[in-house]
Amino acid sequence: MSQINSIHDVDFEKALSERYLAYALSTIMSRSLPDVRDGLKPVHRRLIYAMQQLKLNPNSGFKKCARVVGDVMGKFHPHGDSAIYGALVRLAQDFSVRYPLIEGQGNFGNIDGDGAAAMRYTEARLSDVAISLMEGLEENAVDFRPTYDGEGEEPIVFPSAFPNLLANGATGIAVGMATSIPPHNLDEICKALIHLIDHPESTVRDLMSFIPAPDFPTGGVLVEDAESILKSYETGRGSFRLRANWQVEEQKGGLYRIVVTHIPYQVEKSKLIEKIATLLNDKKLPLLDDVLDESTDEIRLVLQPKSRNVDAAVLMETLFRATDLEVRIPLNMNVLDHQNVPKVMSIKEVLQAFLDHRLIVGQRRTSHRLQQIAERLEILGGYLIAYLNLDEIIRIIRDEDDPKTVMMEKFGLTANQVEAILNMRLRSLRKLQEIEIRKEYDTLEKERKSLEKLLASPKLQWQKIGFELESLRKKFGQDTALGARRTMLAKAPEAIDIPSMDAIEKEDVTVILSAKNWIRAIKGHQATDLKYKEGDAERFVLTAQTTDKLLLFATNGRFYTLGIDKLPRTRGHGEPLRLLVDLENTEDILSAFVISPEAQAQFLLTATDGRGFVVNAKDALAQTKNGKQVLVLGDGEKAQACIPITGDHIAIIGENRKLLVFPIQEIPTMTKGRGVTLQKYRDGKMSDLTIFSLSNGLTWTRAGKTITEKDLRTWQGRRAGSGRLAPIGFPRTNKFG
Repeated sequence: MSQINSIHDVDFEKALSERYLAYALSTIMSRSLPDVRDGLKPVHRRLIYAMQQLKLNPNSGFKKCARVVGDVMGKFHPHGDSAIYGALVRLAQDFSVRYPLIEGQGNFGNIDGDGAAAMRYTEARLSDVAISLMEGLEENAVDFRPTYDGEGEEPIVFPSAFPNLLANGATGIAVGMATSIPPHNLDEICKALIHLIDHPESTVRDLMSFIPAPDFPTGGVLVEDAESILKSYETGRGSFRLRANWQVEEQKGGLYRIVVTHIPYQVEKSKLIEKIATLLNDKKLPLLDDVLDESTDEIRLVLQPKSRNVDAAVLMETLFRATDLEVRIPLNMNVLDHQNVPKVMSIKEVLQAFLDHRLIVGQRRTSHRLQQIAERLEILGGYLIAYLNLDEIIRIIRDEDDPKTVMMEKFGLTANQVEAILNMRLRSLRKLQEIEIRKEYDTLEKERKSLEKLLASPKLQWQKIGFELESLRKKFGQDTALGARRTMLAKAPEAIDIPSMDAIEKEDVTVILSAKNWIRAIKGHQATDLKYKEGDAERFVLTAQTTDKLLLFATNGRFYTLGIDKLPRTRGHGEPLRLLVDLENTEDILSAFVISPEAQAQFLLTATDGRGFVVNAKDALAQTKNGKQVLVLGDGEKAQACIPITGDHIAIIGENRKLLVFPIQEIPTMTKGRGVTLQKYRDGKMSDLTIFSLSNGLTWTRAGKTITEKDLRTWQGRRAGSGRLAPIGFPRTNKFG
C-alpha cells in the first residue's frame, strides 16, 4: 500500500528531457571532453592515478595490463574493461600520442592498424611525462573527491606540470558537441608559455611565432596557409592540411621511383596501401605502375611510376587527391574550463588557463609546505626546550603522575611538543642530536621566510613557473630525441593542373551504340562477332581511347557528353543510353563522335529550316546528363545534321531539288544560337548537305555507284542563295549518300 501511495504522475516530455539532459551532461563532463588544465578525460586520469597507486613508476618493474585495468575498473571507473584497456593502449602508442604517458611492454599495436595483444599478455608502467603530470599530488595541490563507491578518493584534476592538452592533443564525441585538438611540440609550447608570462597582452599572432602549427607524432608535411592557421587558433575551430613526406630516388637509365617516408597522422598504413591498390586495379591511377611496402620500423612506401616521362609532382598530386596521403586534421578546441563548463577556446585562452592552473597549484603547494614547516618547527622548538631543561624533564617524567600536564604548565609547551618529547628515544639525548636539531630548525626557518615571501609576491610566483617550464624544456624539449619537431612546415602548394588524359588509364576501346540505343565499350579496336539483343542492330561503331569523350548530337539541338572511361565495359549488350543521358527519346540521336582532349574539331550544325552555324567541339561539351543546348530551334523545327568540318566547301540541297555550293568560310562560328540562312526555299525545307574539298569534286551515291562531279560552276554561289536544279543523275531521294 505504501508503494502505491508513492506513485505520482509525471509529464512524460518533461521527464524525458530531464533524464536526457542528465545523460548529456554526464557524457560531456565525465567521459568525452578533456579538462583544459591537465588535458585528460576521466578515464585517462584514473588510469594514470591507479598506476601511481600501484607504484608503477618509470624506474620500477612492469605489471600486467590486466592488473591495471582491474584496479581502474574496480576502484575508480565503473565501465567496460575493453574501453579502459583501449584508452591505456592509446596512451602507450608513440604513433598516436606525441609524448606517451605510458610505457608499454609487449604488442601494443602498430601503424598498420593491427590491434594490441590481449591485456593478459601486455605489461605497462608510467612514463616520465605522466609523473610530471602528478607532481604535487600529495602536497594538497588539487582537490580530491570520493570514488564512485565512496570507498576511496581520486583527484578531480592533476597538478599538471606538463602542458598535456596541447602537447598530446585530444579527441572526443559527446552529446551535441565534440572536441578535436591535434598534438603540438612541447619545446614550442613552453616558449609560448614563458612569453605569455612576460607579455600577458600577447595576441594569438604573437604566440604563433613560437607555436607555428601542430606537430604530429607520425611526421608529415603541413601545407596549410599561415593565415588559415592563425584564424583557426584565434577561433578555436578550423583544420590543417597534412601531407605525406616523399622523395625521389634516382635509378639507372633515367628511371626513378618515389619513396614515402612518413604518412599523415591517424592514417593506417595497411588501409592506405589497400586503397592505392584498389585504385590501381580500377585503372584510376594511370601514372602509377605499382606500390610496394618496404617498411621496417620506419615507413617506406615505394611508388613506381608508369614511365620515366611521368612528372613526379603530378603523380603525387593525383595520389594526394585520391588517397589519404593527404588528409585534413580538424581543430575544435572544445574543452572543460576550471568550472567544468564546456567552452571553445582560442590557443591563447588554453595557454592562459594552463598558467592560471599552475599558479593555483603553486600557491597550494607552498601553503601546504608552510604548514608542514610550521608543524615541524613546533616539534623542534619543543626538542630544544627539552635539551635546555633535560634534567628537570627527566625528573618530572620519573616522579610526576601526570608528567604531560606538568611539563605544559612549567615550560609553556603545547600538547604536540610534549607528546613528541615523551616519545623521544634515549639515544636522541646525546649532544650531537641537539646540534642537528638546531641546524634543521635554522634551515626550516629560512625556508619558511622564503616561502612566505614567495606567497606574498605574484611576480616571484610567475618567475618560479617560468623556471619550471624552462626545466621541462630541457627535460623533454628540442634538445632531446623526444622533443625535436617531426612535422615539417611548408607553404601551401600551388594548384597543379592534372590534364584529364593523365587522370585516366589510356587504353584502346571500341564504342558500340545499337539501333535501339544500347551502349557499351569493349577492349581493343578489333571489334568482331558483335552481338545485339533480339531485334536490335548496329548503329554506331567508333574506335576510341579511354581518355576520349563521346559527343552525341540530338534532334533537339543539344549535345550530350560521355567519358569513354565511364561507359559500361562488357561484351554483353551494355546499358540503355537513357541511363547515362537525360533524353526522353534516345532514338532522336542524330550523330555520335569521339573527341580526343587535344583535338581542335569543328562541326557544322543545321536545322530543317536551312539555318545553321559552325561550333567548336570544346564549346559543345556538356557537364551534366541534361546535355548542352547549342542549336536553338524555332517552333516545329528540328536539328537536321551535325557534320565534322573536313573540307573547304559545303553542298546543300532542298526538297525542291535545288543544289547550292559555297565556301564554308561564309558560315560564322558561334557558341550558341539559330545561326544564319544557308539556302533559301520558297516551298519545302532542307533535304541534305555535305562538306567536301572543291579540288576533289562533289561526290554522291546512286544505285550503289559513286559519282563525282568536278565542274561545279553551275551550282556555285553565295550563302543564302536559292541554287539551281541538281545535275542529271542525282538521286531522287535528294540525299548525297
